[in-house]
Amino acid sequence: MLKVGLTGGIGAGKSEVSRLLVEHGAVLIDADRIAREVVAPGTEGLAAVVDSFGEGVLAEDGSLDRPKLGSIVFADAEKLAVLNSIVHPLVGARSHELEEAAAQDSVVVHDVPLLAENGLAPLYDLVIVVDASPETQLDRLVRLRGMTEEDARARMAAQATRDKRLEIADVVIDNDVPLEDLERRVRDVWADLVRRARGASE
Repeated sequence: MLKVGLTGGIGAGKSEVSRLLVEHGAVLIDADRIAREVVAPGTEGLAAVVDSFGEGVLAEDGSLDRPKLGSIVFADAEKLAVLNSIVHPLVGARSHELEEAAAQDSVVVHDVPLLAENGLAPLYDLVIVVDASPETQLDRLVRLRGMTEEDARARMAAQATRDKRLEIADVVIDNDVPLEDLERRVRDVWADLVRRARGASE
């Protein structure tokens, strides 16, 4: 098994790269998706979030109002740290379960937005960073996700710097390129990952 950490700044296009890797045969463990699961209605995670932030972070149906919570924590580093202390251990435990269930010769890709921020690089055999310029990130967040420029800049500022992400990269995938170029680059990276996985399992 080859354990790969995949990360990139918000709006860099990490989700597109993870989708392409899955098409090639990767086993994807998506930290964002798991983070939503562990705070679903009825979970201990949601109860802990409400205990820390109050019932105002709940939507009318009892689910977590993620935009509301986001507007609170992304403007306040201490509150973000509180949220992370609740969610990250739960995500880690579930990710470990999914990894254990994968076949021994798998390339397991952990899609982890805050890999650099949380010093998680040593957990993986290899770290892939999806890179895009801040201008590209901002454009995608505003144009494609409908964020205000102020909100987009706040989300970007809450993450590691571009340089800090690149420092931990074993492989960099440039996503300031047309989709066909990105697909070609991911195909080459996948071939390398398969070679490494075979070597690891022999």
